[in-house]
Amino acid sequence: MAGEATPLFMFLALFALLVTGVPIAFSLAAIAIVFSYLFWGPGALNILVSATWGTMNNFVIIAVPLFIYMAYILQKTNVVEDLYDTFYKWSGALRGGLAIATILVGALIGAVSGVVAAGVIGLGLIGLPQMLKHGYNRRVALGSVLGGGTLGQLIPPSTNMVLYGAVTGVSIGGLFAGGISAGILLASLYIIYVFVRGLLNPSFAPSLPPEERASWKEKLVSLKSILLPMVLILIVLGSILMGIASPTEAAAFGAAGALLIGMIKRRLTWEIVYSSCYETLSVTAMVGWMMIGATAFGSVFSGLGGNALVAEFATSMPGGAHMVFVVAALFVFFMGMFLEPGAVIFLAVPIIAPILAKLGFEPLWIGLVINVILQTAYISPPFGFSLFYLKGCTPDSIDIVEIYKSSVPLLLLQALCVTLIFLFPQLVMWLPKYLLNL
Repeated sequence: MAGEATPLFMFLALFALLVTGVPIAFSLAAIAIVFSYLFWGPGALNILVSATWGTMNNFVIIAVPLFIYMAYILQKTNVVEDLYDTFYKWSGALRGGLAIATILVGALIGAVSGVVAAGVIGLGLIGLPQMLKHGYNRRVALGSVLGGGTLGQLIPPSTNMVLYGAVTGVSIGGLFAGGISAGILLASLYIIYVFVRGLLNPSFAPSLPPEERASWKEKLVSLKSILLPMVLILIVLGSILMGIASPTEAAAFGAAGALLIGMIKRRLTWEIVYSSCYETLSVTAMVGWMMIGATAFGSVFSGLGGNALVAEFATSMPGGAHMVFVVAALFVFFMGMFLEPGAVIFLAVPIIAPILAKLGFEPLWIGLVINVILQTAYISPPFGFSLFYLKGCTPDSIDIVEIYKSSVPLLLLQALCVTLIFLFPQLVMWLPKYLLNL
């Protein structure tokens, strides 16, 4: 018989394996196999087979490789450079204009790809040198790349929202609609911070000198560079939000649209098609194995009484539902500092989301808050993934400690964003209710 503390030992074993360098997917599966065999015998090993079969038959998950493929095609055909050039010309006269352009381009990259690595690396290679060249404070330059590039974690079509909807059954269209509101709120907080700091201290984030600013003719001509990506965004997201297509169908159209944009711009080559397919396969395989391992882990954890143990702990906690929410948020944030967001969704969400829903929180709202928190964890020292994406594309003169320090204002703004969403749920719920009658 399993003791009450047995589920806790599963998490301790998980972190022990992760410390030794075992990949998260195989750590989850190995622990599920060992604990199920020890407590239920050889017949329980069918759990892994069931987890694999369930993952293979999840139609919604097909949207993940399609969105990832769309992101790689757009990145490799230099659409990111086109977007940055347009916003660079329109915002150069503002204090902090280049940093504002970086944040806005990051939001658009998120809207056309949903892949964080593409945003951070793309902006790090294109936007960061421009800001450093024009005398921007290095921390605000690094911070704008971190913040803008990581918005792809939140702004649809976010692959994490697809995974969250697949795991919980929450409307992916609703998550996308709420993600638009949450992404706009967070990007606005970033922009206000940069603009105010630039006004208070002109040397912090200066405007471009007059001789380097674009003319009105150049600004208007530059708009044609963002026309095709904007049409793709409107069609992909609009078809989902209007109920015309499922996320998987819209993702397929998005992938085809990205190929078409590459051909229209005469930048698509067989090498780009091949390398994008290969990298998409690599990322998708990782997500698939992670989902299989997490599903098996969650089944064993629940079977050994883990979910009941966590629910009992939550309901007995002083402070009521609000305190449970705070503890759950901190738990997701802590796990997000060490694990891939997808792993956190597969591992933690099936445990905490039902508890929060029973306490009266709206399931869609829970999903939006968790995705905002995971976006926060992506830029949190010491192991936030965006920090290392950025380090990989910065000059040697910028060390990881300086990148860590540049993330501190962003973390405070993220905390403010979560607080505002908690106090005023309609900030993220108004668009889903308006579009989808949720």
